[in-house]
Amino acid sequence: MAMIPSFFGNRGSSVFEPFSFDVWDPFKDFPLPSSLGTRSPETSAFVNTRIDWKETPEAHVFKADLPGLKKEEVKVEVEDDRVLQISGERKTEKEDKNDTWHRVERSSGKFSRRFRLPENVKMDQVKASMENGVLTVTVPKVEVKRPDVKAIEISG
Repeated sequence: MAMIPSFFGNRGSSVFEPFSFDVWDPFKDFPLPSSLGTRSPETSAFVNTRIDWKETPEAHVFKADLPGLKKEEVKVEVEDDRVLQISGERKTEKEDKNDTWHRVERSSGKFSRRFRLPENVKMDQVKASMENGVLTVTVPKVEVKRPDVKAIEISG
């Protein structure tokens, strides 16, 4: 069996997993769901939706390339168990009976991606914006309070 190259470097796994229909949890190992082989064509059209996830000192930031989608066609949801879901649908263009198609490469259909977030996030302050076909979702982090340090005078 040939080894599949990892495009993400070696981040704890040598298996390349470009998508998941289940919750992607970077903090735990999940087996690939059995539903991958039986996905519907409606869903599979957008499975290669690319989403970057970076962590800054203040927040977790997700960026998704969604060319040709309007913000009304995209949905961002958060669940109580710290799951962020980004989904959407690109509708097929209406066909005119007189049209002659020579090539069809633009994908249409639905996509859905889910991410389990760590415990240090403020789920009630999630913000989303969309500009030039790029969706940005910002999930602020809980501010880590450093303990007060008090100097103790040494006698003697």
